[in-house]
Amino acid sequence: MKYTNITTIKEFIIIGFPGLPPEYYGPVSVLLLLVFLAIVIGNGFTIAVIIFERTLHKPIYVIFSNLAMTDICFGVVTLPKIIARYWWNDMITSFGASCFTQMYFVHSLGAIQSLNLLMMALDRFVAIWFPFKYPILFTNKAVAIACTMCWVLTFIRLLGIVLHALTLPYCDQNIIMQCYCDHISITRLGCGDGLAYVNSVALANAMVTLLVPLTFIILSYFSVIIAVLRMSQTERRHKVLSTCAPQLFITCLYYVPRCFVYIANGVGFNFNLVIRIIITMMYSLIPAAVNPIIYCFKTKDIKNVLMRRFKKGKTSPAGTILLRAS
Repeated sequence: MKYTNITTIKEFIIIGFPGLPPEYYGPVSVLLLLVFLAIVIGNGFTIAVIIFERTLHKPIYVIFSNLAMTDICFGVVTLPKIIARYWWNDMITSFGASCFTQMYFVHSLGAIQSLNLLMMALDRFVAIWFPFKYPILFTNKAVAIACTMCWVLTFIRLLGIVLHALTLPYCDQNIIMQCYCDHISITRLGCGDGLAYVNSVALANAMVTLLVPLTFIILSYFSVIIAVLRMSQTERRHKVLSTCAPQLFITCLYYVPRCFVYIANGVGFNFNLVIRIIITMMYSLIPAAVNPIIYCFKTKDIKNVLMRRFKKGKTSPAGTILLRAS
Protein backbone atom coordinates (compact mmCIF):
# COMPACT_ATOMS: atom_id res chain seq x y z
CA MET A 1 0.00 0.00 0.00
CA LYS A 2 1.32 3.43 -0.92
CA TYR A 3 0.81 6.16 1.67
CA THR A 4 0.70 9.89 1.08
CA ASN A 5 2.19 12.25 3.63
CA ILE A 6 -1.25 13.34 4.84
CA THR A 7 -2.48 12.94 8.40
CA THR A 8 -6.18 12.20 8.63
CA ILE A 9 -6.20 11.75 12.41
CA LYS A 10 -7.41 14.76 14.41
CA GLU A 11 -7.50 13.17 17.85
CA PHE A 12 -6.33 10.11 19.74
CA ILE A 13 -8.24 7.81 22.08
CA ILE A 14 -6.33 6.71 25.19
CA ILE A 15 -7.45 3.25 26.27
CA GLY A 16 -5.41 2.94 29.47
CA PHE A 17 -5.55 -0.67 30.65
CA PRO A 18 -7.16 -2.74 27.85
CA GLY A 19 -9.86 -5.12 28.95
CA LEU A 20 -10.38 -3.55 32.37
CA PRO A 21 -14.04 -4.15 33.42
CA PRO A 22 -16.07 -0.95 34.01
CA GLU A 23 -16.74 -1.88 37.64
CA TYR A 24 -13.01 -1.39 38.33
CA TYR A 25 -12.85 2.10 36.81
CA GLY A 26 -13.65 3.76 40.15
CA PRO A 27 -11.07 1.86 42.26
CA VAL A 28 -8.38 2.31 39.57
CA SER A 29 -9.00 6.06 39.33
CA VAL A 30 -8.88 6.39 43.13
CA LEU A 31 -5.62 4.41 43.24
CA LEU A 32 -4.09 6.62 40.54
CA LEU A 33 -5.29 9.73 42.39
CA LEU A 34 -3.60 8.49 45.59
CA VAL A 35 -0.39 7.89 43.64
CA PHE A 36 -0.65 11.40 42.17
CA LEU A 37 -1.12 12.94 45.62
CA ALA A 38 1.77 10.87 47.01
CA ILE A 39 4.05 12.12 44.23
CA VAL A 40 3.08 15.79 44.53
CA ILE A 41 2.87 16.00 48.35
CA GLY A 42 5.85 13.75 49.06
CA ASN A 43 8.23 15.41 46.63
CA GLY A 44 6.90 18.87 47.48
CA PHE A 45 7.60 18.13 51.14
CA THR A 46 11.15 17.02 50.25
CA ILE A 47 11.79 20.24 48.33
CA ALA A 48 10.40 22.35 51.18
CA VAL A 49 12.59 20.62 53.77
CA ILE A 50 15.70 21.16 51.64
CA ILE A 51 14.86 24.81 50.95
CA PHE A 52 14.01 25.83 54.52
CA GLU A 53 16.68 23.81 56.36
CA ARG A 54 20.00 25.61 55.96
CA THR A 55 22.03 22.56 57.00
CA LEU A 56 20.78 20.82 53.84
CA HIS A 57 22.07 23.51 51.50
CA LYS A 58 24.67 21.16 50.04
CA PRO A 59 25.34 20.04 46.45
CA ILE A 60 23.86 16.54 46.86
CA TYR A 61 20.61 18.00 48.17
CA VAL A 62 20.45 20.43 45.26
CA ILE A 63 20.42 17.30 43.09
CA PHE A 64 17.81 15.67 45.34
CA SER A 65 15.53 18.70 45.06
CA ASN A 66 15.98 18.66 41.29
CA LEU A 67 15.02 14.98 41.22
CA ALA A 68 11.95 15.74 43.31
CA MET A 69 10.93 18.57 40.98
CA THR A 70 11.28 16.25 37.98
CA ASP A 71 9.07 13.66 39.71
CA ILE A 72 6.37 16.26 40.42
CA CYS A 73 6.40 17.46 36.81
CA PHE A 74 6.17 13.90 35.52
CA GLY A 75 3.18 13.16 37.74
CA VAL A 76 1.42 16.36 36.67
CA VAL A 77 2.06 15.61 32.99
CA THR A 78 0.88 11.98 32.98
CA LEU A 79 -1.62 11.21 35.73
CA PRO A 80 -4.47 13.77 35.47
CA LYS A 81 -5.45 12.57 31.98
CA ILE A 82 -5.55 8.86 32.85
CA ILE A 83 -7.44 9.64 36.08
CA ALA A 84 -10.01 11.56 34.02
CA ARG A 85 -10.20 8.63 31.62
CA TYR A 86 -11.41 6.30 34.38
CA TRP A 87 -13.27 8.87 36.46
CA TRP A 88 -15.26 10.63 33.75
CA ASN A 89 -14.56 8.31 30.80
CA ASP A 90 -12.63 11.15 29.14
CA MET A 91 -10.66 9.17 26.55
CA ILE A 92 -10.17 11.83 23.86
CA THR A 93 -6.92 13.75 23.52
CA SER A 94 -6.16 16.18 20.71
CA PHE A 95 -3.54 15.28 18.12
CA GLY A 96 -0.78 17.87 18.47
CA ALA A 97 -1.70 20.27 21.23
CA SER A 98 -2.27 17.55 23.79
CA CYS A 99 -0.86 14.15 22.81
CA PHE A 100 2.43 15.17 21.21
CA THR A 101 2.95 17.79 23.90
CA GLN A 102 2.52 15.12 26.55
CA MET A 103 4.92 12.82 24.71
CA TYR A 104 7.48 15.65 24.55
CA PHE A 105 7.39 16.24 28.30
CA VAL A 106 7.23 12.54 29.20
CA HIS A 107 10.47 11.75 27.38
CA SER A 108 12.15 15.04 28.27
CA LEU A 109 11.53 14.55 31.99
CA GLY A 110 12.72 10.94 31.75
CA ALA A 111 15.97 12.08 30.11
CA ILE A 112 16.44 14.81 32.73
CA GLN A 113 15.98 12.21 35.46
CA SER A 114 18.70 10.09 33.86
CA LEU A 115 21.13 13.02 33.93
CA ASN A 116 20.21 13.79 37.54
CA LEU A 117 21.09 10.23 38.53
CA LEU A 118 24.40 10.61 36.70
CA MET A 119 25.21 13.77 38.66
CA MET A 120 24.28 12.00 41.89
CA ALA A 121 26.69 9.16 41.10
CA LEU A 122 29.49 11.56 40.16
CA ASP A 123 28.91 13.46 43.40
CA ARG A 124 29.56 10.30 45.46
CA PHE A 125 32.51 9.31 43.26
CA VAL A 126 34.30 12.62 43.70
CA ALA A 127 33.42 12.85 47.40
CA ILE A 128 35.00 9.45 48.13
CA TRP A 129 37.93 9.33 45.74
CA PHE A 130 38.87 13.04 45.72
CA PRO A 131 37.60 14.41 49.05
CA PHE A 132 39.92 17.44 49.00
CA LYS A 133 38.82 18.47 45.50
CA TYR A 134 35.14 17.87 46.21
CA PRO A 135 34.45 21.32 47.82
CA ILE A 136 36.02 22.96 44.77
CA LEU A 137 34.34 20.89 42.06
CA PHE A 138 30.93 20.40 43.66
CA THR A 139 29.62 23.71 44.90
CA ASN A 140 25.96 24.66 45.20
CA LYS A 141 26.37 27.13 42.34
CA ALA A 142 28.12 24.64 40.06
CA VAL A 143 25.51 21.93 40.68
CA ALA A 144 22.63 24.39 40.21
CA ILE A 145 24.10 25.48 36.85
CA ALA A 146 24.58 21.83 35.82
CA CYS A 147 20.97 21.00 36.73
CA THR A 148 19.70 23.99 34.76
CA MET A 149 21.75 22.93 31.74
CA CYS A 150 20.28 19.43 31.99
CA TRP A 151 16.77 20.86 31.69
CA VAL A 152 17.55 23.33 28.88
CA LEU A 153 19.66 21.03 26.68
CA THR A 154 17.31 18.07 27.12
CA PHE A 155 14.25 20.10 26.15
CA ILE A 156 16.09 21.28 23.02
CA ARG A 157 17.30 17.76 22.10
CA LEU A 158 13.94 16.02 22.64
CA LEU A 159 12.15 18.65 20.58
CA GLY A 160 13.80 17.13 17.51
CA ILE A 161 12.50 13.64 18.36
CA VAL A 162 8.92 14.87 18.71
CA LEU A 163 9.06 16.96 15.53
CA HIS A 164 10.50 13.95 13.73
CA ALA A 165 7.53 11.84 14.84
CA LEU A 166 5.20 14.61 13.65
CA THR A 167 6.55 14.22 10.09
CA LEU A 168 4.87 10.81 9.88
CA PRO A 169 1.40 10.56 8.36
CA TYR A 170 -1.20 9.09 10.72
CA CYS A 171 -3.81 7.58 8.49
CA ASP A 172 -6.31 5.14 9.93
CA GLN A 173 -5.83 4.13 13.57
CA ASN A 174 -6.05 6.53 16.50
CA ILE A 175 -6.32 4.21 19.52
CA ILE A 176 -3.38 4.45 21.97
CA MET A 177 -2.97 1.28 23.99
CA GLN A 178 -1.24 3.04 26.87
CA CYS A 179 -2.05 5.23 29.86
CA TYR A 180 -0.40 8.27 28.31
CA CYS A 181 1.10 9.37 25.00
CA ASP A 182 4.63 8.06 24.50
CA HIS A 183 6.77 7.63 21.41
CA ILE A 184 6.34 3.87 21.06
CA SER A 185 2.56 3.97 21.34
CA ILE A 186 2.12 6.92 18.97
CA THR A 187 4.51 5.86 16.21
CA ARG A 188 2.86 2.43 16.10
CA LEU A 189 -0.12 4.28 14.69
CA GLY A 190 1.97 5.97 12.00
CA CYS A 191 2.16 4.95 8.38
CA GLY A 192 4.41 5.69 5.44
CA ASP A 193 7.89 4.78 4.29
CA GLY A 194 9.66 6.84 6.96
CA LEU A 195 8.24 4.93 9.92
CA ALA A 196 11.21 2.56 10.33
CA TYR A 197 13.67 5.46 10.15
CA VAL A 198 11.76 7.52 12.74
CA ASN A 199 11.71 4.54 15.11
CA SER A 200 15.41 3.84 14.56
CA VAL A 201 16.37 7.43 15.37
CA ALA A 202 14.17 7.42 18.48
CA LEU A 203 15.62 4.09 19.66
CA ALA A 204 19.17 5.36 19.18
CA ASN A 205 18.32 8.51 21.12
CA ALA A 206 16.72 6.47 23.91
CA MET A 207 19.74 4.18 24.17
CA VAL A 208 22.10 7.16 24.34
CA THR A 209 19.88 8.81 26.94
CA LEU A 210 19.80 5.67 29.06
CA LEU A 211 23.03 3.77 28.43
CA VAL A 212 25.60 6.58 28.33
CA PRO A 213 24.68 7.91 31.79
CA LEU A 214 24.15 4.35 33.03
CA THR A 215 27.68 3.38 31.97
CA PHE A 216 29.19 6.25 33.94
CA ILE A 217 26.88 5.51 36.88
CA ILE A 218 27.96 1.86 36.99
CA LEU A 219 31.65 2.83 36.78
CA SER A 220 31.20 5.46 39.49
CA TYR A 221 29.48 3.15 41.96
CA PHE A 222 31.89 0.31 41.13
CA SER A 223 34.75 2.66 42.01
CA VAL A 224 32.94 3.64 45.20
CA ILE A 225 32.56 -0.02 46.20
CA ILE A 226 36.27 -0.59 45.60
CA ALA A 227 37.08 2.42 47.78
CA VAL A 228 34.77 1.10 50.51
CA LEU A 229 36.42 -2.32 50.49
CA ARG A 230 39.80 -0.66 50.97
CA MET A 231 38.66 1.23 54.07
CA SER A 232 39.98 -0.13 57.33
CA GLN A 233 37.47 1.53 59.64
CA THR A 234 34.19 -0.39 59.79
CA GLU A 235 32.23 2.67 60.96
CA ARG A 236 33.37 4.79 58.03
CA ARG A 237 32.67 1.94 55.62
CA HIS A 238 29.13 1.64 56.95
CA LYS A 239 28.62 5.41 56.66
CA VAL A 240 29.67 5.45 52.99
CA LEU A 241 27.47 2.45 52.13
CA SER A 242 24.46 3.96 53.93
CA THR A 243 24.95 7.13 51.87
CA CYS A 244 25.17 5.32 48.54
CA ALA A 245 22.48 2.66 49.14
CA PRO A 246 19.46 4.99 48.63
CA GLN A 247 20.98 6.37 45.44
CA LEU A 248 21.67 2.89 44.08
CA PHE A 249 18.10 1.84 44.84
CA ILE A 250 16.67 4.89 43.04
CA THR A 251 18.97 4.26 40.08
CA CYS A 252 17.90 0.60 39.75
CA LEU A 253 14.21 1.54 39.95
CA TYR A 254 14.71 3.97 37.10
CA TYR A 255 16.97 2.08 34.72
CA VAL A 256 16.22 -1.66 34.85
CA PRO A 257 12.56 -1.62 33.65
CA ARG A 258 13.20 1.17 31.12
CA CYS A 259 16.11 -0.64 29.47
CA PHE A 260 14.03 -3.81 29.30
CA VAL A 261 11.10 -2.11 27.55
CA TYR A 262 13.22 -0.14 25.05
CA ILE A 263 15.48 -3.06 24.15
CA ALA A 264 12.53 -5.46 23.84
CA ASN A 265 10.76 -3.04 21.50
CA GLY A 266 13.95 -2.44 19.51
CA VAL A 267 14.69 -6.13 18.85
CA GLY A 268 11.06 -6.88 18.05
CA PHE A 269 10.30 -8.94 21.13
CA ASN A 270 6.56 -8.91 21.68
CA PHE A 271 5.10 -9.55 25.10
CA ASN A 272 1.60 -9.17 26.47
CA LEU A 273 0.22 -5.65 25.96
CA VAL A 274 -1.16 -5.37 29.49
CA ILE A 275 2.20 -6.47 30.94
CA ARG A 276 3.99 -3.82 28.88
CA ILE A 277 1.60 -1.13 30.12
CA ILE A 278 1.97 -2.25 33.74
CA ILE A 279 5.78 -2.27 33.45
CA THR A 280 5.70 1.21 31.90
CA MET A 281 3.48 2.56 34.66
CA MET A 282 5.67 0.93 37.31
CA TYR A 283 8.93 2.43 36.11
CA SER A 284 7.22 5.77 35.51
CA LEU A 285 5.35 6.19 38.80
CA ILE A 286 6.83 3.94 41.51
CA PRO A 287 10.20 5.75 41.67
CA ALA A 288 8.45 9.13 41.80
CA ALA A 289 6.18 7.94 44.62
CA VAL A 290 8.81 6.17 46.76
CA ASN A 291 11.69 8.60 46.27
CA PRO A 292 10.47 10.93 49.08
CA ILE A 293 10.41 7.94 51.46
CA ILE A 294 13.95 7.05 50.46
CA TYR A 295 15.10 10.66 50.87
CA CYS A 296 13.49 11.09 54.29
CA PHE A 297 14.12 7.73 55.95
CA LYS A 298 17.28 6.48 54.26
CA THR A 299 19.25 9.74 54.02
CA LYS A 300 20.86 10.47 57.36
CA ASP A 301 20.93 14.27 57.17
CA ILE A 302 17.28 14.64 56.18
CA LYS A 303 16.20 12.04 58.74
CA ASN A 304 18.08 13.89 61.49
CA VAL A 305 16.50 17.18 60.49
CA LEU A 306 13.00 15.69 60.56
CA MET A 307 13.61 13.98 63.92
CA ARG A 308 14.91 17.23 65.41
CA ARG A 309 11.90 19.17 64.15
CA PHE A 310 9.55 16.47 65.40
CA LYS A 311 11.07 16.55 68.88
CA LYS A 312 10.83 20.34 68.96
CA GLY A 313 7.17 20.11 67.96
CA LYS A 314 6.41 17.70 70.78
CA THR A 315 7.83 20.15 73.32
CA SER A 316 4.81 22.42 73.75
CA PRO A 317 4.96 25.87 75.45
CA ALA A 318 2.70 24.58 78.23
CA GLY A 319 5.05 21.68 78.92
CA THR A 320 8.01 24.07 79.04
CA ILE A 321 6.24 26.31 81.62
CA LEU A 322 5.44 23.34 83.84
CA LEU A 323 9.04 22.16 83.71
CA ARG A 324 10.29 25.59 84.71
CA ALA A 325 7.78 25.83 87.57
CA SER A 326 8.84 22.47 88.99
